[in-house]
Amino acid sequence: MGGSGSVTLPGTAALTQVGRLATLSWEVLRAIFKRPFQFREWIQQCWFFASVTILPTALVAIPFGAVIALQLGSLTTQIGAQSFTGAASALAIVQQASPLITALLVAGAGGSAVCADIGARKIREEIDAMEVLGVNPIQRIVVPRVLAAIVVSVLLNGLVSVVGVLGGYFFNVVLQGGTPGAYLASFNALAQVPDLWISEIKAFLYGFVAGVVAAFRGLNPAGGPKGVGDAVNQAVVITFLLLFLINVVLTAVYLKVVPPKAL
Repeated sequence: MGGSGSVTLPGTAALTQVGRLATLSWEVLRAIFKRPFQFREWIQQCWFFASVTILPTALVAIPFGAVIALQLGSLTTQIGAQSFTGAASALAIVQQASPLITALLVAGAGGSAVCADIGARKIREEIDAMEVLGVNPIQRIVVPRVLAAIVVSVLLNGLVSVVGVLGGYFFNVVLQGGTPGAYLASFNALAQVPDLWISEIKAFLYGFVAGVVAAFRGLNPAGGPKGVGDAVNQAVVITFLLLFLINVVLTAVYLKVVPPKAL
């Protein structure tokens, strides 16, 4: 094979990006414990994330809970297990739907804005100027935004769980003729505290991934404003893919480690 140019092996660029993303994740974890902590910036970012995600998250949680309740209510009626509708729908909302809804909106609304902000700073060479002045951009810019994504994800997860369960309860009782006592009794019979813990752990990891991926793509845009726009789109897509992969792994581990509650 002739020629003096370098040959790029298939998959090398992708592996390089994975390595750089993992390196940034480690740098963020290390910078969290360094001082000074940008407390004011963190509070501002928490408020920003919350302001752009609370209303859409609540509005999405209601129909999502309704769809789950209606579908499971119809299924349990077919197999003669109407008394377990509440437990099935509530567990599906708490364990699976709530963290994913929260993460998708945090990544789509907040993460895209973070990526655009950091990308704009990068192409204006503000990041390079900070490094020249001896300011660590990871500690100054990235860490407050990642922590804000984590905090808001965990808090919103609780909001989605409550709204989703209430929505499922309403639609099951009102539209499908279920009994309130059976709905609540079945939920109390099968639900357990680890179900809530795994939901919050998922939300925690999802928030971290959304924040780190948004920062990574913002710090590495192609040239010009178009590159920033492409980086925003890539950040959202990459985050979604990673979230579903993490969800599969955590769910499989949880079902193996935590035994189901006996009736």
